[in-house]
Amino acid sequence: MHTGITLTFQNLDRARSDHEVIRSEGRYARMAEAAGFDSLWVPEHHFTDYELTPNVPQLLTWVAAQTERLRLGTMVTVLPWQDPIRVAESFLVLDHLSGGRAILGMGRGLGRVEFEGFRVPMGESRQRFVEYSEAVLSGLETGVMEYDGELYQQPRIDLRPDPYASFRGRTFASAVSPESMDIMARLGVGLMVIAQKPWETVEAELETYRRRYVEINGEQPPKPVICVFTGVSDTAAGAQEMRDKYLQRYAMSTVEHYEFDNVGFAQINGYEYYAGLARNIEKHGVEGFAGFLADLQVWGTPDQVVDKLLSYVDRLDAGGVLLVPAFGGMPQDVADKNFDLIAREVLPALKAYDVGGDLGVSYDTPVLA
Repeated sequence: MHTGITLTFQNLDRARSDHEVIRSEGRYARMAEAAGFDSLWVPEHHFTDYELTPNVPQLLTWVAAQTERLRLGTMVTVLPWQDPIRVAESFLVLDHLSGGRAILGMGRGLGRVEFEGFRVPMGESRQRFVEYSEAVLSGLETGVMEYDGELYQQPRIDLRPDPYASFRGRTFASAVSPESMDIMARLGVGLMVIAQKPWETVEAELETYRRRYVEINGEQPPKPVICVFTGVSDTAAGAQEMRDKYLQRYAMSTVEHYEFDNVGFAQINGYEYYAGLARNIEKHGVEGFAGFLADLQVWGTPDQVVDKLLSYVDRLDAGGVLLVPAFGGMPQDVADKNFDLIAREVLPALKAYDVGGDLGVSYDTPVLA
C-alpha cells in the first residue's frame, strides 16, 4: 500500500521561531525517502500560525533536489487563491525537475483570513474552483491554457516547458461538503479524505462519488487517499498524551483557523454545509467538537496504530494513507520520537498491506540527476 508523510509546519502560539519550525520539519522531508515513505505532501496555508506553507511547489522542488524516488504532492493547492497559469507552470517545472514525481492535490479553500488576504470573495470559491481546475487540468495535459468561463477568461497561450507526462491518475482533490463530491466526479479526479467527519458519513459520500464517477466517466475512480494525524508511543500513557495534548491542540487550531464555530457561513454562497457545522458547535461547545476531530485521528502503540489505520483503509477501500508525524505544538524531541516510531514500527506493516495497486503514479529517473 502506498504510504506517504504529510508535513504541516505548524507554529502554534509562536512557541518557536518560524525558522526553527521550518528547519526542524524540513529534516523529515530529507529523511522520508531513506525511511521508506512513498510520497511527501504539504498543505497550502497563509498568514497565520496554523501552517507556514505559503509556497508548496517551491518547497517540493527543494525536496525533489534531495531525493530520487519520493513522490511530491500538494495537500492541497487552493485554486481560488491562484492564477491558473501560474499553478500549471509551477507543476510543469516541478514535474520536469523531479522526473515526473509531482502529484497535484487541489481544493477550493475555507479559511476566511486567507480569502480576505488574497482579496478573493469566498462566495465565488466554488465557481472559481470549477473553472480554474478545468483550465489547469486541460493545460497540464495539452500544454495549452485556454478558457472562457463566467469568472475566468484566458485567451489561448502555450505553456512552457511542455508537459513532462500526463497527470491523469495523479490528481486528487479534497472534498468536505457533499456538493463538492459531485464536482470531483465530474472533473475525473481522485479524492483525498482528510479526517474531519464521521467515517460512516465519509463512506456514504464516497459511494455517491463513485456512482457519479462511473456514470460520468464510464470507469471506476482512483482509490481515495486518507490523511490522518498520527501519534505513536511505546506505552499506553504516552499514547494517551498524544491524544489529550497534541491531537487535541491540533484540533483546536483547526477550529480556530477555519472558524468552524462561525454561524456566518450561512450567508456565504457555497459554504452552507459549514453553517450547519457551526450551529452544531454552538449547541455542543468548541471543546467537544475539537475532541471529536481529535478522535477521528489515530494514536496508540505501534500495533494499535497499524490496526486502526488498516481498518480505515478497508472501510473506505483506500489506495493509500498519508501520516502526519508533527503537530499540535509538539517539541522537537517528541516529534522526532514520533517520526522514528512511525518509520520503524508502523510504515513497514502498512507498505506490506496489499490494496490491489499503487496510486497509479509513474515516474522516470530525475532529469537533473
